[in-house]
Amino acid sequence: MLELYQFELSHYCEKVRLILDYKGLAYRKIEITPGIGQLDIFRMSGQRQVPVLKDGNEVIADSTEIAFYLDRKYPERPLIPTEPQRRSQCLILEQWADDSVGINARKLLISAVGQDSTFLTSALPSGTPGFLRNLVQSVPREAIDLVGFGAGASPDAIKSARKEMHRSLESLSEMLRDQPYLLGDQPTLADFAVAAMTMYVKFPIGSYLELPAAIKGKGTIELINDPLLKPFWDWRDRLYADFRKAPLTATAGATSGSSSGPTSINID
Repeated sequence: MLELYQFELSHYCEKVRLILDYKGLAYRKIEITPGIGQLDIFRMSGQRQVPVLKDGNEVIADSTEIAFYLDRKYPERPLIPTEPQRRSQCLILEQWADDSVGINARKLLISAVGQDSTFLTSALPSGTPGFLRNLVQSVPREAIDLVGFGAGASPDAIKSARKEMHRSLESLSEMLRDQPYLLGDQPTLADFAVAAMTMYVKFPIGSYLELPAAIKGKGTIELINDPLLKPFWDWRDRLYADFRKAPLTATAGATSGSSSGPTSINID
């Protein structure tokens, strides 16, 4: 069975989960847990980022590379069009989603964390001890704001990210008014990238993600409730309902030992 080494809250991992579900491929999730998990990822793939997909002896890092691999190895329900113009459009949209939408979504999530500590505790690995979760939840908002500044999410940066995200979602809404998917009648890699990269803007409602119920459906209120963006959110809800599957189980692991501290990972 395919193994996905992941972080549940990562929107790049969600992109791969959407792709695997669309292709109907069975896979086992292996959550990066506190301690030596990051070292295991490095030993396996030569780098520290998730997602990493393991298929027998094949190890593939990076969500885009995973998508290309899956289309080659499991060609049914293709993700990437073969016709040159649609292929180019698909890959341009996917890269734009990963870069522009994904980066702005991260900034908006930092803003949401400052408003609601539930978001912060939800980002902790599943094996984090209760006392540490309580400690994180008690972090004052001023400290969160300071971290946001360090991550390039100053108030001005968040304001700009919100404006750019609104423009992006409005444009996507227009693209989707007269067609079911971004490039026509069939979903492509572009659709799954866009859907996943907007996860931080509005967490999906339903049992797709193993996250606290308190944050499902939450995110950036101004973008969730804007009637101009309703076509986009309706489209994303339909994409999830049609293709995303509820997880059977999540395996806490990616360790060959144990440790008392959380793992530090790069989520890309």
